[in-house]
Amino acid sequence: MRKYFRGGIAALTGALVATSIALVPATANAAPNQDPDTAKLSGALATQAVTWEDCTFPGVAEETVKRFKTVKGLACATVQVPRDWHNPGDGNTIGIRVSKTETAYKGTSRQGIALVNPGGPGGSGLPWGAAMALRSPVLAGQYDFIGFDPRGVGLSTPLKCSYTVPTSTDVNVVNKAKVQGCLENPLTPFITTEQTAYDMDFIRVLLGEKKMSYIGYSYGTWLGTWYAATFPGKAHRFLLDSAVDASQPTLEKTWDLQPRTRDRQFQEALLPYMARNDAEFAMGTDPMEIRRKWEKAGGTREFLGMLFTAWFIIPAMYDTTQYPVAGSAVAAVIGDSAPAGTDSEKVSALVTKMLATPGLSAENKAFIAKGKENALAAIAKKERVAVKATTAAAEVETWDATFEAIRCQDGQWNQNLHYWNYWLADLTVNAPFIAPFMSTPLCAYWPTKNSMPKPDKKTFPRLLMAQSELDAATAYEGGLSTAKALPNAKLISVDNEGSHGLFPYNTDCVDDPIVFFFQTGATPRKQFTGCQALPLPNEDKTFEVGGKLTNGKVKIKMITPAVKEANKIVRDLLSGSATAEADESGMPANL
Repeated sequence: MRKYFRGGIAALTGALVATSIALVPATANAAPNQDPDTAKLSGALATQAVTWEDCTFPGVAEETVKRFKTVKGLACATVQVPRDWHNPGDGNTIGIRVSKTETAYKGTSRQGIALVNPGGPGGSGLPWGAAMALRSPVLAGQYDFIGFDPRGVGLSTPLKCSYTVPTSTDVNVVNKAKVQGCLENPLTPFITTEQTAYDMDFIRVLLGEKKMSYIGYSYGTWLGTWYAATFPGKAHRFLLDSAVDASQPTLEKTWDLQPRTRDRQFQEALLPYMARNDAEFAMGTDPMEIRRKWEKAGGTREFLGMLFTAWFIIPAMYDTTQYPVAGSAVAAVIGDSAPAGTDSEKVSALVTKMLATPGLSAENKAFIAKGKENALAAIAKKERVAVKATTAAAEVETWDATFEAIRCQDGQWNQNLHYWNYWLADLTVNAPFIAPFMSTPLCAYWPTKNSMPKPDKKTFPRLLMAQSELDAATAYEGGLSTAKALPNAKLISVDNEGSHGLFPYNTDCVDDPIVFFFQTGATPRKQFTGCQALPLPNEDKTFEVGGKLTNGKVKIKMITPAVKEANKIVRDLLSGSATAEADESGMPANL
Protein backbone atom coordinates (compact mmCIF):
# COMPACT_ATOMS: atom_id res chain seq x y z
CA MET A 1 0.00 0.00 0.00
CA ARG A 2 1.38 3.41 -0.93
CA LYS A 3 2.19 5.91 1.77
CA TYR A 4 1.68 9.60 1.06
CA PHE A 5 3.03 12.81 2.48
CA ARG A 6 0.30 14.63 4.32
CA GLY A 7 0.19 18.35 5.00
CA GLY A 8 1.01 20.37 2.03
CA ILE A 9 0.32 23.97 1.10
CA ALA A 10 -2.99 24.30 2.86
CA ALA A 11 -3.03 24.99 6.58
CA LEU A 12 -5.74 24.19 9.10
CA THR A 13 -7.56 27.43 9.88
CA GLY A 14 -10.61 27.43 12.09
CA ALA A 15 -12.74 24.44 11.22
CA LEU A 16 -11.30 23.92 7.76
CA VAL A 17 -8.17 22.74 6.08
CA ALA A 18 -8.12 26.03 4.11
CA THR A 19 -5.40 24.65 3.02
CA SER A 20 10.31 36.24 1.13
CA ILE A 21 11.36 38.78 -0.89
CA ALA A 22 12.49 40.56 -3.94
CA LEU A 23 15.44 39.24 -5.87
CA VAL A 24 18.93 39.48 -4.36
CA PRO A 25 19.37 41.71 -1.28
CA ALA A 26 21.19 44.91 -2.14
CA THR A 27 23.68 44.18 0.64
CA ALA A 28 24.80 41.03 -1.15
CA ASN A 29 26.27 43.08 -4.01
CA ALA A 30 26.37 39.95 -6.13
CA ALA A 31 27.77 40.38 -9.61
CA PRO A 32 25.51 39.47 -12.55
CA ASN A 33 25.11 35.67 -12.86
CA GLN A 34 26.91 35.21 -9.54
CA ASP A 35 25.24 33.69 -6.50
CA PRO A 36 25.12 35.75 -3.29
CA ASP A 37 27.85 34.74 -0.84
CA THR A 38 26.01 33.85 2.38
CA ALA A 39 29.27 32.92 4.13
CA LYS A 40 30.58 36.43 3.54
CA LEU A 41 27.27 38.11 4.32
CA SER A 42 26.93 36.31 7.65
CA GLY A 43 30.32 37.43 8.94
CA ALA A 44 31.35 35.74 12.20
CA LEU A 45 28.20 33.58 12.16
CA ALA A 46 29.83 31.47 9.43
CA THR A 47 32.38 30.20 11.96
CA GLN A 48 29.96 29.56 14.83
CA ALA A 49 30.37 26.35 16.79
CA VAL A 50 27.45 24.03 15.99
CA THR A 51 26.48 21.75 18.86
CA TRP A 52 24.78 18.58 17.63
CA GLU A 53 22.54 16.71 20.06
CA ASP A 54 19.68 14.22 20.27
CA CYS A 55 16.57 15.24 18.36
CA THR A 56 13.10 15.86 19.70
CA PHE A 57 10.14 16.13 17.33
CA PRO A 58 7.16 17.79 19.06
CA GLY A 59 3.81 16.54 17.79
CA VAL A 60 5.22 13.42 16.14
CA ALA A 61 3.92 10.07 17.38
CA GLU A 62 6.24 8.21 19.74
CA GLU A 63 6.43 5.13 17.51
CA THR A 64 7.40 7.29 14.53
CA VAL A 65 10.12 9.03 16.56
CA LYS A 66 11.53 5.62 17.47
CA ARG A 67 11.79 4.80 13.78
CA PHE A 68 13.48 8.13 13.08
CA LYS A 69 16.07 7.38 15.76
CA THR A 70 17.16 4.30 13.79
CA VAL A 71 18.46 6.51 10.97
CA LYS A 72 22.24 6.63 10.91
CA GLY A 73 23.79 9.85 12.21
CA LEU A 74 20.52 11.58 13.15
CA ALA A 75 21.28 14.68 15.21
CA CYS A 76 19.86 18.15 15.72
CA ALA A 77 21.24 21.62 16.41
CA THR A 78 20.07 25.21 16.57
CA VAL A 79 22.12 27.53 14.37
CA GLN A 80 22.09 31.31 14.46
CA VAL A 81 21.37 33.22 11.26
CA PRO A 82 20.98 36.94 10.53
CA ARG A 83 17.46 38.11 11.23
CA ASP A 84 17.61 40.15 8.03
CA TRP A 85 19.79 39.00 5.15
CA HIS A 86 19.36 42.45 3.63
CA ASN A 87 21.18 43.91 6.65
CA PRO A 88 23.06 40.99 8.20
CA GLY A 89 25.49 43.22 10.07
CA ASP A 90 22.88 44.85 12.33
CA GLY A 91 23.60 42.35 15.12
CA ASN A 92 20.12 40.79 15.22
CA THR A 93 19.97 37.00 14.87
CA ILE A 94 17.37 34.28 15.08
CA GLY A 95 17.63 30.53 15.65
CA ILE A 96 16.99 27.86 13.01
CA ARG A 97 16.56 24.27 14.20
CA VAL A 98 18.24 21.76 11.87
CA SER A 99 18.38 17.96 11.73
CA LYS A 100 21.03 16.02 9.85
CA THR A 101 21.54 12.38 8.86
CA GLU A 102 24.71 10.53 7.83
CA THR A 103 23.36 7.78 5.62
CA ALA A 104 25.35 8.46 2.44
CA TYR A 105 28.17 6.03 1.73
CA LYS A 106 31.53 7.72 1.74
CA GLY A 107 33.32 7.94 -1.57
CA THR A 108 32.69 9.00 -5.13
CA SER A 109 29.05 7.87 -5.14
CA ARG A 110 28.09 10.39 -2.44
CA GLN A 111 26.02 13.19 -3.93
CA GLY A 112 26.07 15.50 -0.89
CA ILE A 113 23.17 16.86 1.14
CA ALA A 114 19.49 17.18 0.24
CA LEU A 115 17.27 19.54 2.22
CA VAL A 116 13.57 18.70 2.54
CA ASN A 117 10.55 20.97 3.08
CA PRO A 118 7.02 19.56 3.58
CA GLY A 119 5.04 22.69 2.71
CA GLY A 120 2.66 24.94 4.61
CA PRO A 121 3.82 27.67 4.59
CA GLY A 122 4.68 26.95 8.18
CA GLY A 123 5.05 23.18 8.15
CA SER A 124 7.71 21.74 10.43
CA GLY A 125 10.46 20.24 8.32
CA LEU A 126 12.67 19.11 11.19
CA PRO A 127 11.55 15.44 11.04
CA TRP A 128 11.85 15.26 7.27
CA GLY A 129 15.56 14.49 7.08
CA ALA A 130 15.01 11.20 8.89
CA ALA A 131 11.64 10.67 7.18
CA MET A 132 13.13 10.90 3.67
CA ALA A 133 15.98 8.56 4.60
CA LEU A 134 13.37 5.97 5.57
CA ARG A 135 11.06 6.70 2.64
CA SER A 136 13.81 6.42 0.00
CA PRO A 137 16.63 4.19 1.28
CA VAL A 138 18.18 4.00 -2.20
CA LEU A 139 18.72 7.76 -2.28
CA ALA A 140 19.74 7.74 1.38
CA GLY A 141 22.78 5.73 0.33
CA GLN A 142 23.95 8.71 -1.72
CA TYR A 143 22.50 11.69 0.14
CA ASP A 144 22.52 12.91 3.70
CA PHE A 145 18.99 14.26 4.10
CA ILE A 146 18.64 17.49 6.07
CA GLY A 147 15.45 18.60 7.81
CA PHE A 148 14.85 22.05 9.25
CA ASP A 149 12.14 24.19 10.77
CA PRO A 150 12.01 27.36 8.65
CA ARG A 151 12.19 30.68 10.46
CA GLY A 152 8.94 31.31 12.33
CA VAL A 153 8.17 27.59 12.58
CA GLY A 154 8.35 24.92 15.28
CA LEU A 155 11.62 24.87 17.24
CA SER A 156 13.09 27.76 15.24
CA THR A 157 12.39 31.33 16.37
CA PRO A 158 8.57 31.55 16.19
CA LEU A 159 6.40 34.38 14.93
CA LYS A 160 3.59 35.19 17.35
CA CYS A 161 1.39 38.19 16.66
CA SER A 162 -1.00 39.97 19.04
CA TYR A 163 -3.87 42.38 18.51
CA THR A 164 -6.70 43.92 20.47
CA VAL A 165 -9.95 42.33 19.33
CA PRO A 166 -12.27 45.10 18.05
CA THR A 167 -15.77 45.36 19.43
CA SER A 168 -17.02 45.65 15.84
CA THR A 169 -18.58 42.62 14.16
CA ASP A 170 -17.46 43.89 10.73
CA VAL A 171 -15.08 41.23 9.40
CA ASN A 172 -13.03 43.89 7.58
CA VAL A 173 -12.45 45.78 10.83
CA VAL A 174 -11.37 42.59 12.59
CA ASN A 175 -9.06 41.50 9.76
CA LYS A 176 -7.41 44.91 9.52
CA ALA A 177 -6.77 44.90 13.28
CA LYS A 178 -5.25 41.44 13.08
CA VAL A 179 -2.92 42.40 10.23
CA GLN A 180 -1.95 45.72 11.81
CA GLY A 181 -1.08 43.97 15.06
CA CYS A 182 1.18 41.59 13.18
CA LEU A 183 2.88 44.36 11.22
CA GLU A 184 3.80 45.96 14.55
CA ASN A 185 5.83 42.89 15.50
CA PRO A 186 9.49 43.69 14.62
CA LEU A 187 10.09 40.10 13.50
CA THR A 188 7.23 40.00 10.97
CA PRO A 189 9.00 41.61 7.96
CA PHE A 190 11.66 38.90 8.06
CA ILE A 191 9.40 35.84 8.00
CA THR A 192 9.44 35.39 4.24
CA THR A 193 10.44 32.85 1.62
CA GLU A 194 13.41 34.86 0.45
CA GLN A 195 14.88 35.05 3.94
CA THR A 196 14.34 31.29 4.33
CA ALA A 197 16.08 30.65 1.00
CA TYR A 198 19.14 32.44 2.39
CA ASP A 199 18.89 30.39 5.58
CA MET A 200 18.94 27.23 3.46
CA ASP A 201 22.09 28.30 1.68
CA PHE A 202 23.69 29.18 5.02
CA ILE A 203 22.90 25.65 6.29
CA ARG A 204 24.83 24.43 3.24
CA VAL A 205 27.75 26.65 4.24
CA LEU A 206 27.78 25.43 7.85
CA LEU A 207 27.72 21.80 6.69
CA GLY A 208 30.71 22.44 4.43
CA GLU A 209 29.00 21.53 1.16
CA LYS A 210 29.65 23.17 -2.23
CA LYS A 211 26.11 22.49 -3.48
CA MET A 212 22.81 21.24 -2.12
CA SER A 213 19.95 19.16 -3.46
CA TYR A 214 16.34 19.58 -2.43
CA ILE A 215 12.95 17.89 -2.22
CA GLY A 216 10.04 20.25 -1.72
CA TYR A 217 6.35 19.42 -1.41
CA SER A 218 3.49 21.85 -1.91
CA TYR A 219 4.56 25.33 -0.69
CA GLY A 220 8.02 23.75 -0.54
CA THR A 221 8.02 23.91 -4.35
CA TRP A 222 7.69 27.71 -4.13
CA LEU A 223 10.56 27.80 -1.65
CA GLY A 224 12.66 25.53 -3.87
CA THR A 225 11.98 27.68 -6.93
CA TRP A 226 12.97 30.81 -4.98
CA TYR A 227 16.24 29.19 -3.89
CA ALA A 228 17.05 27.90 -7.38
CA ALA A 229 16.39 31.35 -8.88
CA THR A 230 18.59 33.06 -6.26
CA PHE A 231 21.38 30.47 -5.93
CA PRO A 232 21.37 28.63 -9.29
CA GLY A 233 25.06 27.83 -9.00
CA LYS A 234 24.51 26.06 -5.68
CA ALA A 235 21.48 23.97 -6.78
CA HIS A 236 22.36 20.33 -7.49
CA ARG A 237 19.26 18.09 -7.92
CA PHE A 238 15.81 19.57 -7.21
CA LEU A 239 12.39 17.88 -7.06
CA LEU A 240 9.24 20.02 -6.91
CA ASP A 241 6.42 17.70 -5.85
CA SER A 242 2.79 18.94 -6.02
CA ALA A 243 3.74 22.40 -7.17
CA VAL A 244 2.14 25.76 -6.58
CA ASP A 245 1.83 28.08 -9.55
CA ALA A 246 5.35 29.49 -9.59
CA SER A 247 4.72 31.10 -12.97
CA GLN A 248 3.03 33.88 -10.98
CA PRO A 249 4.82 36.58 -8.94
CA THR A 250 2.67 35.83 -5.86
CA LEU A 251 0.87 32.91 -4.23
CA GLU A 252 -2.57 34.44 -4.81
CA LYS A 253 -3.34 32.35 -7.92
CA THR A 254 -2.59 29.13 -6.08
CA TRP A 255 -5.10 29.92 -3.34
CA ASP A 256 -7.60 31.24 -5.87
CA LEU A 257 -7.68 27.80 -7.52
CA GLN A 258 -7.79 25.80 -4.30
CA PRO A 259 -11.53 25.98 -3.46
CA ARG A 260 -12.39 24.88 -6.98
CA THR A 261 -9.97 21.94 -6.93
CA ARG A 262 -11.58 20.71 -3.72
CA ASP A 263 -15.02 20.78 -5.34
CA ARG A 264 -13.59 19.05 -8.40
CA GLN A 265 -12.02 16.16 -6.51
CA PHE A 266 -15.12 15.71 -4.35
CA GLN A 267 -17.36 15.36 -7.39
CA GLU A 268 -15.03 13.77 -9.92
CA ALA A 269 -13.26 11.21 -7.71
CA LEU A 270 -14.66 10.71 -4.19
CA LEU A 271 -18.36 10.38 -5.02
CA PRO A 272 -17.71 8.02 -7.98
CA TYR A 273 -15.57 5.94 -5.60
CA MET A 274 -18.51 5.73 -3.20
CA ALA A 275 -20.85 4.80 -6.04
CA ARG A 276 -18.53 1.99 -7.18
CA ASN A 277 -18.42 0.67 -3.62
CA ASP A 278 -22.07 0.74 -2.69
CA ALA A 279 -21.67 -2.47 -0.67
CA GLU A 280 -19.56 -0.52 1.84
CA PHE A 281 -21.29 2.87 1.83
CA ALA A 282 -24.91 1.99 0.94
CA MET A 283 -25.48 5.32 -0.79
CA GLY A 284 -26.43 4.03 -4.23
CA THR A 285 -24.51 3.63 -7.47
CA ASP A 286 -25.07 7.10 -8.98
CA PRO A 287 -22.56 9.79 -7.91
CA MET A 288 -25.05 12.55 -8.70
CA GLU A 289 -27.70 10.98 -6.49
CA ILE A 290 -25.18 10.75 -3.66
CA ARG A 291 -24.45 14.45 -4.15
CA ARG A 292 -28.17 15.21 -4.12
CA LYS A 293 -28.57 13.32 -0.82
CA TRP A 294 -25.55 15.15 0.63
CA GLU A 295 -26.97 18.55 -0.28
CA LYS A 296 -30.47 17.64 0.95
CA ALA A 297 -28.89 16.76 4.30
CA GLY A 298 -27.45 20.29 4.41
CA GLY A 299 -24.00 19.53 3.04
CA THR A 300 -21.41 22.07 4.12
CA ARG A 301 -24.14 24.63 4.82
CA GLU A 302 -24.81 22.87 8.13
CA PHE A 303 -22.36 22.81 11.05
CA LEU A 304 -22.01 19.01 11.20
CA GLY A 305 -21.43 18.84 7.45
CA MET A 306 -18.74 21.50 7.72
CA LEU A 307 -17.14 19.74 10.66
CA PHE A 308 -16.97 16.35 8.97
CA THR A 309 -15.76 17.91 5.73
CA ALA A 310 -12.99 19.74 7.57
CA TRP A 311 -11.68 16.82 9.60
CA PHE A 312 -12.49 13.71 7.57
CA ILE A 313 -13.22 14.52 3.91
CA ILE A 314 -10.66 17.22 3.02
CA PRO A 315 -7.75 15.44 4.78
CA ALA A 316 -8.57 12.30 2.77
CA MET A 317 -8.19 14.37 -0.40
CA TYR A 318 -4.54 14.88 0.57
CA ASP A 319 -4.06 11.12 0.94
CA THR A 320 -6.47 9.03 -1.10
CA THR A 321 -5.60 5.86 0.82
CA GLN A 322 -8.06 7.43 3.28
CA TYR A 323 -10.98 7.52 0.80
CA PRO A 324 -12.82 4.86 2.86
CA VAL A 325 -12.83 7.39 5.73
CA ALA A 326 -14.12 10.21 3.53
CA GLY A 327 -16.81 7.98 2.06
CA SER A 328 -17.93 6.86 5.51
CA ALA A 329 -18.08 10.52 6.62
CA VAL A 330 -20.29 11.48 3.66
CA ALA A 331 -22.57 8.51 4.33
CA ALA A 332 -22.78 9.28 8.06
CA VAL A 333 -23.75 12.93 7.48
CA ILE A 334 -26.40 11.93 4.95
CA GLY A 335 -27.79 9.25 7.28
CA ASP A 336 -31.43 8.30 7.77
CA SER A 337 -32.05 10.87 10.49
CA ALA A 338 -30.07 13.56 12.28
CA PRO A 339 -28.57 12.41 15.61
CA ALA A 340 -29.81 14.03 18.81
CA GLY A 341 -27.87 15.72 21.60
CA THR A 342 -25.14 18.32 21.84
CA ASP A 343 -22.72 18.91 18.97
CA SER A 344 -20.14 16.72 20.71
CA GLU A 345 -22.69 13.93 21.20
CA LYS A 346 -23.72 14.18 17.56
CA VAL A 347 -20.10 13.86 16.44
CA SER A 348 -19.62 10.78 18.61
CA ALA A 349 -22.78 9.18 17.20
CA LEU A 350 -21.76 9.81 13.59
CA VAL A 351 -18.19 8.57 14.19
CA THR A 352 -19.65 5.35 15.58
CA LYS A 353 -21.55 4.97 12.28
CA MET A 354 -18.34 5.62 10.36
CA LEU A 355 -16.46 2.93 12.24
CA ALA A 356 -19.14 0.40 11.28
CA THR A 357 -18.28 0.83 7.57
CA PRO A 358 -17.02 -2.50 6.15
CA GLY A 359 -13.46 -2.74 4.92
CA LEU A 360 -11.80 -0.05 7.07
CA SER A 361 -8.10 -0.68 7.66
CA ALA A 362 -6.25 -0.07 10.92
CA GLU A 363 -4.81 3.08 9.33
CA ASN A 364 -8.33 4.24 8.39
CA LYS A 365 -9.53 3.73 11.96
CA ALA A 366 -6.55 5.65 13.36
CA PHE A 367 -7.33 8.43 10.89
CA ILE A 368 -10.94 8.51 12.13
CA ALA A 369 -9.79 8.66 15.76
CA LYS A 370 -7.57 11.65 15.00
CA GLY A 371 -10.35 13.36 13.03
CA LYS A 372 -12.78 12.90 15.93
CA GLU A 373 -10.25 14.43 18.31
CA ASN A 374 -9.86 17.45 16.01
CA ALA A 375 -13.62 17.83 15.52
CA LEU A 376 -14.30 17.81 19.27
CA ALA A 377 -11.51 20.35 19.77
CA ALA A 378 -13.10 22.58 17.10
CA ILE A 379 -16.45 22.38 18.93
CA ALA A 380 -14.81 23.31 22.23
CA LYS A 381 -13.10 26.27 20.57
CA LYS A 382 -16.39 27.39 19.04
CA GLU A 383 -18.03 27.29 22.47
CA ARG A 384 -15.19 29.29 24.04
CA VAL A 385 -15.50 31.94 21.32
CA ALA A 386 -19.25 32.16 21.93
CA VAL A 387 -18.63 32.80 25.63
CA LYS A 388 -16.02 35.47 24.88
CA ALA A 389 -18.47 37.23 22.56
CA THR A 390 -20.73 37.96 25.54
CA THR A 391 -18.04 39.97 27.36
CA ALA A 392 -17.64 43.68 26.67
CA ALA A 393 -14.03 44.06 27.75
CA ALA A 394 -11.46 44.43 24.97
CA GLU A 395 -9.27 41.36 24.74
CA VAL A 396 -5.80 40.81 23.35
CA GLU A 397 -5.41 37.67 21.25
CA THR A 398 -2.12 36.08 20.23
CA TRP A 399 -1.83 33.79 17.22
CA ASP A 400 0.77 31.89 15.22
CA ALA A 401 1.18 34.14 12.19
CA THR A 402 3.85 32.36 10.12
CA PHE A 403 1.43 30.93 7.54
CA GLU A 404 -0.17 34.30 6.81
CA ALA A 405 3.07 36.29 6.99
CA ILE A 406 4.77 34.16 4.35
CA ARG A 407 1.96 33.82 1.86
CA CYS A 408 0.98 37.50 2.19
CA GLN A 409 4.51 38.95 2.14
CA ASP A 410 5.84 36.92 -0.79
CA GLY A 411 4.03 39.18 -3.25
CA GLN A 412 1.18 41.70 -3.26
CA TRP A 413 -2.30 40.20 -3.32
CA ASN A 414 -5.29 42.10 -4.67
CA GLN A 415 -6.33 44.66 -2.03
CA ASN A 416 -9.61 45.69 -3.62
CA LEU A 417 -12.29 44.39 -1.26
CA HIS A 418 -14.90 44.58 -4.04
CA TYR A 419 -12.82 42.02 -5.92
CA TRP A 420 -12.93 39.64 -2.93
CA ASN A 421 -16.68 40.12 -2.52
CA TYR A 422 -17.07 39.09 -6.16
CA TRP A 423 -14.68 36.17 -5.61
CA LEU A 424 -16.75 34.89 -2.70
CA ALA A 425 -20.01 35.31 -4.63
CA ASP A 426 -18.55 33.39 -7.56
CA LEU A 427 -17.55 30.51 -5.27
CA THR A 428 -21.11 30.14 -4.01
CA VAL A 429 -22.11 29.37 -7.62
CA ASN A 430 -19.07 27.54 -8.99
CA ALA A 431 -17.61 25.87 -5.87
CA PRO A 432 -20.58 25.45 -3.48
CA PHE A 433 -19.04 22.46 -1.67
CA ILE A 434 -16.26 24.61 -0.19
CA ALA A 435 -17.79 28.10 -0.48
CA PRO A 436 -19.30 28.10 3.06
CA PHE A 437 -15.80 27.87 4.50
CA MET A 438 -14.32 30.74 2.54
CA SER A 439 -13.77 34.34 3.61
CA THR A 440 -11.69 37.29 2.49
CA PRO A 441 -8.02 36.34 3.06
CA LEU A 442 -5.85 38.40 5.41
CA CYS A 443 -3.56 39.00 2.41
CA ALA A 444 -6.22 41.40 1.06
CA TYR A 445 -5.27 43.78 3.90
CA TRP A 446 -1.52 43.09 3.97
CA PRO A 447 0.73 45.48 1.99
CA THR A 448 4.06 44.30 0.61
CA LYS A 449 6.55 45.29 -2.07
CA ASN A 450 8.07 41.83 -2.48
CA SER A 451 7.81 39.45 -5.44
CA MET A 452 9.16 36.12 -6.60
CA PRO A 453 12.42 36.55 -8.52
CA LYS A 454 12.34 35.57 -12.18
CA PRO A 455 14.58 32.62 -13.06
CA ASP A 456 17.47 33.36 -15.42
CA LYS A 457 17.16 31.08 -18.44
CA LYS A 458 20.95 30.92 -18.72
CA THR A 459 21.62 29.76 -15.16
CA PHE A 460 18.46 28.16 -13.80
CA PRO A 461 19.17 24.47 -13.00
CA ARG A 462 17.47 21.43 -14.46
CA LEU A 463 14.79 20.05 -12.16
CA LEU A 464 11.98 17.53 -11.98
CA MET A 465 8.35 18.04 -11.03
CA ALA A 466 5.55 15.64 -10.08
CA GLN A 467 1.85 16.55 -10.10
CA SER A 468 -1.40 14.61 -9.65
CA GLU A 469 -4.40 15.31 -11.85
CA LEU A 470 -6.95 15.99 -9.11
CA ASP A 471 -4.71 17.49 -6.43
CA ALA A 472 -7.09 19.43 -4.17
CA ALA A 473 -4.43 21.70 -2.64
CA THR A 474 -2.18 22.70 -5.54
CA ALA A 475 -4.13 22.54 -8.78
CA TYR A 476 -2.77 20.52 -11.68
CA GLU A 477 -3.21 23.64 -13.82
CA GLY A 478 -0.81 25.53 -11.55
CA GLY A 479 1.81 22.80 -11.73
CA LEU A 480 1.52 22.68 -15.49
CA SER A 481 2.00 26.46 -15.70
CA THR A 482 5.08 26.15 -13.50
CA ALA A 483 6.57 23.43 -15.69
CA LYS A 484 6.09 25.61 -18.76
CA ALA A 485 7.51 28.72 -17.08
CA LEU A 486 10.64 27.33 -15.41
CA PRO A 487 13.62 26.80 -17.71
CA ASN A 488 14.75 23.17 -17.94
CA ALA A 489 11.81 21.80 -15.91
CA LYS A 490 10.40 18.34 -16.69
CA LEU A 491 6.96 17.29 -15.38
CA ILE A 492 5.69 13.84 -14.40
CA SER A 493 1.86 13.87 -14.41
CA VAL A 494 -0.13 11.17 -12.60
CA ASP A 495 -3.50 10.65 -14.26
CA ASN A 496 -6.56 9.77 -12.11
CA GLU A 497 -4.68 10.55 -8.89
CA GLY A 498 -5.73 13.09 -6.29
CA SER A 499 -3.18 12.76 -3.49
CA HIS A 500 -1.04 15.72 -2.53
CA GLY A 501 2.63 14.82 -2.30
CA LEU A 502 3.66 11.88 -4.48
CA PHE A 503 7.29 10.76 -4.14
CA PRO A 504 7.90 7.98 -3.39
CA TYR A 505 4.77 6.73 -5.16
CA ASN A 506 5.83 3.08 -5.52
CA THR A 507 5.36 2.76 -9.27
CA ASP A 508 8.26 2.52 -11.72
CA CYS A 509 6.76 5.19 -13.97
CA VAL A 510 6.81 7.85 -11.25
CA ASP A 511 9.73 6.85 -9.03
CA ASP A 512 12.34 5.57 -11.48
CA PRO A 513 12.97 8.85 -13.35
CA ILE A 514 13.12 10.73 -10.03
CA VAL A 515 15.63 8.32 -8.48
CA PHE A 516 17.67 8.24 -11.72
CA PHE A 517 17.73 12.04 -11.79
CA PHE A 518 19.04 12.24 -8.22
CA GLN A 519 21.63 9.59 -9.00
CA THR A 520 22.87 10.90 -12.36
CA GLY A 521 21.36 14.31 -13.10
CA ALA A 522 19.64 12.97 -16.23
CA THR A 523 16.04 14.02 -16.81
CA PRO A 524 13.42 12.42 -19.09
CA ARG A 525 13.90 13.12 -22.79
CA LYS A 526 10.46 14.69 -23.15
CA GLN A 527 9.26 17.65 -21.11
CA PHE A 528 6.06 15.85 -20.09
CA THR A 529 5.75 12.27 -18.87
CA GLY A 530 2.35 10.71 -18.16
CA CYS A 531 1.85 7.98 -15.55
CA GLN A 532 -1.19 6.05 -14.38
CA ALA A 533 -2.47 6.19 -10.79
CA LEU A 534 -2.53 3.22 -8.45
CA PRO A 535 -5.95 1.73 -7.63
CA LEU A 536 -7.85 3.25 -4.73
CA PRO A 537 -8.33 1.23 -1.51
CA ASN A 538 -10.34 -1.99 -1.87
CA GLU A 539 -10.24 -1.73 -5.68
CA ASP A 540 -8.13 -3.82 -8.04
CA LYS A 541 -7.94 -1.41 -10.97
CA THR A 542 -7.65 2.28 -11.70
CA PHE A 543 -10.78 4.02 -12.97
CA GLU A 544 -10.78 6.90 -15.45
CA VAL A 545 -11.97 10.12 -13.83
CA GLY A 546 -11.61 13.82 -14.62
CA GLY A 547 -9.69 14.65 -17.78
CA LYS A 548 -7.70 12.71 -20.33
CA LEU A 549 -3.96 12.04 -20.49
CA THR A 550 -2.55 13.18 -23.85
CA ASN A 551 1.13 13.53 -24.77
CA GLY A 552 2.19 13.36 -21.14
CA LYS A 553 -0.21 16.10 -19.98
CA VAL A 554 -3.67 15.80 -18.48
CA LYS A 555 -6.36 17.80 -20.27
CA ILE A 556 -8.97 18.72 -17.70
CA LYS A 557 -11.34 21.61 -17.04
CA MET A 558 -11.59 23.28 -13.66
CA ILE A 559 -15.38 23.14 -13.86
CA THR A 560 -16.00 19.79 -15.53
CA PRO A 561 -19.42 18.68 -16.85
CA ALA A 562 -19.93 16.63 -13.68
CA VAL A 563 -19.11 19.62 -11.49
CA LYS A 564 -21.51 21.79 -13.51
CA GLU A 565 -24.29 19.26 -12.99
CA ALA A 566 -23.55 19.07 -9.26
CA ASN A 567 -23.56 22.86 -8.98
CA LYS A 568 -26.98 22.92 -10.61
CA ILE A 569 -28.25 20.46 -7.98
CA VAL A 570 -27.17 22.90 -5.27
CA ARG A 571 -28.72 25.89 -7.03
CA ASP A 572 -32.02 24.07 -7.52
CA LEU A 573 -32.14 22.99 -3.87
CA LEU A 574 -31.36 26.50 -2.63
CA SER A 575 -33.91 27.97 -5.01
CA GLY A 576 -36.52 25.56 -3.67
CA SER A 577 -35.68 26.49 -0.09
CA ALA A 578 -35.93 30.19 -0.90
CA THR A 579 -39.36 29.67 -2.51
CA ALA A 580 -40.60 27.73 0.50
CA GLU A 581 -39.42 30.43 2.90
CA ALA A 582 -40.96 33.15 0.74
CA ASP A 583 -44.30 31.30 0.83
CA GLU A 584 -44.24 31.21 4.64
CA SER A 585 -42.93 34.68 5.40
CA GLY A 586 -44.40 36.60 2.52
CA MET A 587 -41.02 37.98 1.41
CA PRO A 588 -37.95 36.63 -0.37
CA ALA A 589 -35.50 34.75 1.84
CA ASN A 590 -32.60 37.03 0.93
CA LEU A 591 -34.21 40.25 2.22
